[in-house]
Amino acid sequence: RPSRACKGPASAMGKDPVRCYQILGRMKPSEKDPQPKVYRMKLFAKNQVSARSKFWYFTSKLRRVKKSNGQILSCHELVEKNRRIVKNYGVWLRYESRTGTHNMYKEYRELSLNAAIQAVYNDLAGRNRALPRGIQIIRTAEIKPASVKRNNVKMFLNSAIKFPVPHRIMRVEKKYKSTFKAQRPNTFF
Repeated sequence: RPSRACKGPASAMGKDPVRCYQILGRMKPSEKDPQPKVYRMKLFAKNQVSARSKFWYFTSKLRRVKKSNGQILSCHELVEKNRRIVKNYGVWLRYESRTGTHNMYKEYRELSLNAAIQAVYNDLAGRNRALPRGIQIIRTAEIKPASVKRNNVKMFLNSAIKFPVPHRIMRVEKKYKSTFKAQRPNTFF
């Protein structure tokens, strides 16, 4: 009998990257309330369709606004300006395990927020066997180095950090290269 993890499409979050969407929505205007309150939500999803679906899921839970009595005003993808600098991200989330629902705070060191959220999904799938549909991102924040809590992120904050090369393979010019040698190469220098 195949395991539960093998059912369905190959890796729900592994194929397509996670994207950040901002959605504005409200209840449909009526005679009773001609100017209803507008709700803004930042969501992480693979595409706009699933982002809209998540928006209706959360607004129906939090504000009693559902798809039949509401409308989406705008839905657009948020893209970070600078994706070349490594930043520290804090992620507050809740996920469903086989025993119940758990709240969690995690820290990641990534180039973008989308990459950090992708790391959250991969990390929870590997460590906690959490499925993507059971993970809810509550809040995200870019964290200053002084307020980092987790040791796996703290160890990279040292400015004098070094990554030693234990084995160095020397590049040889093509004219001196051969498939077999009489001596074993020395890789320690």
